[in-house]
Amino acid sequence: MARYKESVCKQCRREGMKLFLKGSRCLSPKCAMERRPYAPGDHGRQGQFRRQVSDYGQQLREKQRLRRIYGVLEQQFRRYYELAEKMRGQTGANLLVILERRLDNVVYRLGLAESRAQARQLVTHGHIDLNGRRTDAGSALVSPGDVIAVRERSRGNTYFAEVREVLEHQTVPAWLTLNVQELSAVVNALPSRDAIDLPVNEQLIVEYYSR
Repeated sequence: MARYKESVCKQCRREGMKLFLKGSRCLSPKCAMERRPYAPGDHGRQGQFRRQVSDYGQQLREKQRLRRIYGVLEQQFRRYYELAEKMRGQTGANLLVILERRLDNVVYRLGLAESRAQARQLVTHGHIDLNGRRTDAGSALVSPGDVIAVRERSRGNTYFAEVREVLEHQTVPAWLTLNVQELSAVVNALPSRDAIDLPVNEQLIVEYYSR
C-alpha cells in the first residue's frame, strides 16, 4: 500500500494552516505551525511576500489541501473525483461525501483515534470489524446500515480501555450512532455537505479537474 513517508508537519506548513494530521500534538506548543508558521524550504519565509497566486494556483492548493486532510495519494484522489462526477448532484459535494465514507475517516470521526493516520493504522492492524468481518482496508467505503466495531478480542487492550473513557464525554456526527460500551457504531445515513465541517472550497477542486 502506497503512503506518504515524509514529515506530515511540512504539509500543514505548505498549506499555511493546521490540518490536524497528528492529533493532540497539533493542539500543543510542539505543533510545527506554532513554531514555524511559514512554508518549508529555503524560501519559506520569503514566500509570504510573493506576488498574488493565480487562479490555477488557488485551485491546486485547494485540491492538495483536501487530499492531505484525508491522507489520500494523488491517483486514488483522482479516482474518487471521477466517481463523484458520475453521481447525481454536485460533483464537489459528492467528492467530500465519498471521502467521509472511508472507513479510516469514520473510525476517526467516532473518536476511536486522534487522527486519520492513527485510524488507518488501527484498521490496517485488524482491530476494526465492518459488518462483523475483519477488514484491513482503510479505504473501504461505508454505507447506511453498516456496523463498525472494535474487534471483541481488541476491546480489552489498554488503548481501547482509555478510549472508552474519553468517548463518554464526546459527541459524534449526526450521521453516526455510537455505542460507547460496545465500542461499536452504526451508519445512519450518508453525511450531507453541511455536516462536513472542513476549511475547503470544493468548487475550486472541480475547476481544477475541469481545465
